[in-house]
Amino acid sequence: MRRPTGGRAILHTDELTYSVIGPADEPRLVGGVLESYRRLSEALMHSLKLLGLPVEQQPMHNPASMNGGNGSGEADNPVCFEVPSDYEITLHGKKIIGSAQARRKGGVLQHGSLPLFGDIARITEILRYPSRERRQQAAERVRARAATLEEGLGRRVTFGEASEAFMRGFAETLSIEFVEGELTEKEGAAVERWLAERYGAPAWTQRA
Repeated sequence: MRRPTGGRAILHTDELTYSVIGPADEPRLVGGVLESYRRLSEALMHSLKLLGLPVEQQPMHNPASMNGGNGSGEADNPVCFEVPSDYEITLHGKKIIGSAQARRKGGVLQHGSLPLFGDIARITEILRYPSRERRQQAAERVRARAATLEEGLGRRVTFGEASEAFMRGFAETLSIEFVEGELTEKEGAAVERWLAERYGAPAWTQRA
Protein backbone atom coordinates (compact mmCIF):
# COMPACT_ATOMS: atom_id res chain seq x y z
CA MET A 1 0.00 0.00 0.00
CA ARG A 2 1.27 3.47 -0.87
CA ARG A 3 0.96 5.89 2.02
CA PRO A 4 0.12 9.57 1.47
CA THR A 5 3.08 10.41 3.69
CA GLY A 6 5.49 8.41 1.52
CA GLY A 7 8.52 6.83 3.15
CA ARG A 8 10.01 3.37 3.31
CA ALA A 9 8.27 -0.02 3.40
CA ILE A 10 6.31 -1.37 6.38
CA LEU A 11 4.84 -4.85 6.85
CA HIS A 12 1.47 -4.29 8.50
CA THR A 13 1.00 -7.33 10.74
CA ASP A 14 0.96 -7.99 14.50
CA GLU A 15 0.97 -4.27 15.21
CA LEU A 16 -0.93 -1.29 16.53
CA THR A 17 -1.38 1.56 14.04
CA TYR A 18 -2.49 5.07 14.91
CA SER A 19 -3.68 8.08 12.91
CA VAL A 20 -4.08 11.73 13.89
CA ILE A 21 -6.07 13.90 11.48
CA GLY A 22 -7.09 17.53 11.89
CA PRO A 23 -6.98 21.05 10.45
CA ALA A 24 -3.60 22.77 10.34
CA ASP A 25 -4.82 25.50 12.72
CA GLU A 26 -5.78 22.99 15.44
CA PRO A 27 -3.77 24.02 18.55
CA ARG A 28 -2.26 20.55 18.95
CA LEU A 29 -1.13 20.49 15.31
CA VAL A 30 -0.30 24.13 14.68
CA GLY A 31 3.26 25.32 14.14
CA GLY A 32 4.50 23.34 11.17
CA VAL A 33 5.73 19.80 10.71
CA LEU A 34 8.62 19.82 13.17
CA GLU A 35 6.75 21.41 16.05
CA SER A 36 3.59 19.35 15.70
CA TYR A 37 5.53 16.14 15.09
CA ARG A 38 7.50 16.66 18.27
CA ARG A 39 4.33 17.47 20.20
CA LEU A 40 2.64 14.27 19.03
CA SER A 41 5.81 12.32 19.82
CA GLU A 42 5.42 13.38 23.43
CA ALA A 43 2.01 11.69 23.46
CA LEU A 44 3.48 8.58 21.87
CA MET A 45 6.30 8.48 24.42
CA HIS A 46 3.85 8.80 27.30
CA SER A 47 1.77 5.97 25.85
CA LEU A 48 4.78 3.68 25.63
CA LYS A 49 5.94 4.60 29.12
CA LEU A 50 2.49 3.62 30.41
CA LEU A 51 3.24 0.17 28.99
CA GLY A 52 6.53 0.13 30.89
CA LEU A 53 9.04 1.03 28.16
CA PRO A 54 11.94 3.40 29.03
CA VAL A 55 11.79 5.09 25.62
CA GLU A 56 13.74 8.10 24.36
CA GLN A 57 13.19 10.66 21.63
CA GLN A 58 15.67 11.06 18.79
CA PRO A 59 17.22 14.52 18.33
CA MET A 60 16.65 16.53 15.17
CA HIS A 61 19.15 15.95 12.39
CA ASN A 62 17.30 16.38 9.10
CA PRO A 63 13.97 18.22 8.82
CA ALA A 64 13.18 16.49 5.52
CA SER A 65 12.82 13.17 7.33
CA MET A 66 9.60 14.39 8.95
CA ASN A 67 7.79 14.01 5.64
CA GLY A 68 8.66 10.49 4.58
CA GLY A 69 12.43 10.89 4.39
CA ASN A 70 14.76 12.90 2.22
CA GLY A 71 14.87 10.39 -0.58
CA SER A 72 18.50 9.38 -0.10
CA GLY A 73 19.38 5.76 0.50
CA GLU A 74 15.92 4.41 -0.35
CA ALA A 75 17.34 1.62 -2.50
CA ASP A 76 19.85 0.53 0.14
CA ASN A 77 17.46 0.95 3.08
CA PRO A 78 13.91 0.16 1.86
CA VAL A 79 12.62 -0.83 5.33
CA CYS A 80 11.04 1.95 7.39
CA PHE A 81 12.10 0.54 10.76
CA GLU A 82 15.73 0.37 9.69
CA VAL A 83 16.21 4.15 9.89
CA PRO A 84 15.00 6.30 12.84
CA SER A 85 13.89 9.81 11.84
CA ASP A 86 14.15 13.05 13.77
CA TYR A 87 12.10 13.11 16.98
CA GLU A 88 11.12 9.47 16.54
CA ILE A 89 11.07 7.17 19.52
CA THR A 90 13.68 4.55 20.33
CA LEU A 91 14.25 1.91 22.99
CA HIS A 92 17.89 1.34 23.95
CA GLY A 93 18.84 2.89 20.61
CA LYS A 94 16.41 0.77 18.59
CA LYS A 95 13.46 2.21 16.69
CA ILE A 96 10.23 1.11 18.42
CA ILE A 97 7.59 3.04 16.51
CA GLY A 98 7.57 4.49 13.00
CA SER A 99 5.67 7.70 12.22
CA ALA A 100 5.27 10.13 9.35
CA GLN A 101 3.33 13.33 8.73
CA ALA A 102 1.87 15.03 5.66
CA ARG A 103 0.14 18.40 5.24
CA ARG A 104 -2.20 19.03 2.33
CA LYS A 105 -5.07 21.39 1.55
CA GLY A 106 -5.11 22.84 5.06
CA GLY A 107 -5.21 19.45 6.76
CA VAL A 108 -2.70 17.40 8.76
CA LEU A 109 -2.26 13.64 8.79
CA GLN A 110 0.18 11.84 11.04
CA HIS A 111 0.15 8.09 11.29
CA GLY A 112 2.45 5.37 12.50
CA SER A 113 2.99 1.73 13.44
CA LEU A 114 4.00 0.01 16.68
CA PRO A 115 5.11 -3.63 16.11
CA LEU A 116 3.69 -5.69 18.96
CA PHE A 117 5.44 -9.04 18.50
CA GLY A 118 7.05 -11.37 15.97
CA ASP A 119 10.23 -11.08 13.93
CA ILE A 120 10.77 -7.40 13.13
CA ALA A 121 12.76 -8.44 10.04
CA ARG A 122 9.95 -10.43 8.39
CA ILE A 123 9.45 -7.64 5.89
CA THR A 124 12.75 -8.50 4.18
CA GLU A 125 11.21 -11.81 3.07
CA ILE A 126 8.82 -10.03 0.69
CA LEU A 127 11.07 -7.26 -0.63
CA ARG A 128 13.36 -7.55 -3.62
CA TYR A 129 17.10 -7.86 -3.08
CA PRO A 130 19.82 -8.62 -5.62
CA SER A 131 20.92 -11.73 -3.75
CA ARG A 132 20.10 -13.98 -0.78
CA GLU A 133 23.16 -12.60 0.98
CA ARG A 134 21.91 -9.01 0.65
CA ARG A 135 18.51 -10.08 1.99
CA GLN A 136 20.11 -11.70 5.01
CA GLN A 137 22.27 -8.63 5.62
CA ALA A 138 19.18 -6.41 5.49
CA ALA A 139 17.36 -8.65 7.97
CA GLU A 140 20.28 -8.50 10.38
CA ARG A 141 20.38 -4.69 10.11
CA VAL A 142 16.67 -4.41 10.87
CA ARG A 143 16.96 -6.65 13.96
CA ALA A 144 19.93 -4.58 15.14
CA ARG A 145 18.19 -1.24 14.65
CA ALA A 146 14.52 -1.89 15.49
CA ALA A 147 12.51 -3.68 18.16
CA THR A 148 8.99 -4.91 18.88
CA LEU A 149 7.01 -4.16 22.01
CA GLU A 150 7.41 -7.81 23.07
CA GLU A 151 11.18 -7.56 22.75
CA GLY A 152 11.25 -4.41 24.86
CA LEU A 153 9.01 -5.70 27.63
CA GLY A 154 9.93 -9.38 27.63
CA ARG A 155 6.27 -10.32 27.31
CA ARG A 156 3.56 -10.27 24.67
CA VAL A 157 1.14 -7.34 24.80
CA THR A 158 -2.34 -7.65 23.32
CA PHE A 159 -3.76 -5.18 20.83
CA GLY A 160 -6.35 -4.16 23.44
CA GLU A 161 -3.74 -3.39 26.09
CA ALA A 162 -1.64 -1.38 23.67
CA SER A 163 -4.59 0.58 22.29
CA GLU A 164 -5.82 1.45 25.79
CA ALA A 165 -2.37 2.77 26.67
CA PHE A 166 -2.34 4.89 23.52
CA MET A 167 -5.76 6.35 24.22
CA ARG A 168 -4.74 7.21 27.78
CA GLY A 169 -1.35 8.57 26.67
CA PHE A 170 -2.86 10.88 24.05
CA ALA A 171 -5.68 11.96 26.36
CA GLU A 172 -3.34 12.88 29.22
CA THR A 173 -0.63 14.51 27.11
CA LEU A 174 -2.80 16.48 24.69
CA SER A 175 -5.91 17.03 26.87
CA ILE A 176 -8.14 15.04 24.52
CA GLU A 177 -11.49 13.49 25.36
CA PHE A 178 -12.18 10.51 23.12
CA VAL A 179 -15.74 9.86 21.98
CA GLU A 180 -16.47 6.54 20.31
CA GLY A 181 -18.79 6.52 17.33
CA GLU A 182 -19.94 4.64 14.24
CA LEU A 183 -19.50 5.44 10.57
CA THR A 184 -22.34 7.36 9.00
CA GLU A 185 -24.20 5.86 6.05
CA LYS A 186 -22.31 8.20 3.72
CA GLU A 187 -18.95 7.26 5.25
CA GLY A 188 -19.76 3.55 5.00
CA ALA A 189 -20.66 3.93 1.32
CA ALA A 190 -17.38 5.75 0.73
CA VAL A 191 -15.46 2.88 2.34
CA GLU A 192 -17.15 0.34 0.08
CA ARG A 193 -16.44 2.48 -2.98
CA TRP A 194 -12.75 2.87 -2.13
CA LEU A 195 -12.43 -0.88 -1.51
CA ALA A 196 -14.00 -1.69 -4.85
CA GLU A 197 -12.28 0.96 -6.94
CA ARG A 198 -8.85 1.07 -5.34
CA TYR A 199 -7.74 -1.05 -2.38
CA GLY A 200 -9.46 -4.23 -3.57
CA ALA A 201 -8.31 -3.81 -7.17
CA PRO A 202 -5.15 -5.69 -8.28
CA ALA A 203 -4.30 -2.84 -10.65
CA TRP A 204 -3.83 -0.61 -7.58
CA THR A 205 -2.50 -2.95 -4.90
CA GLN A 206 0.01 -4.79 -7.12
CA ARG A 207 1.43 -1.69 -8.80
CA ALA A 208 5.08 -1.22 -7.88
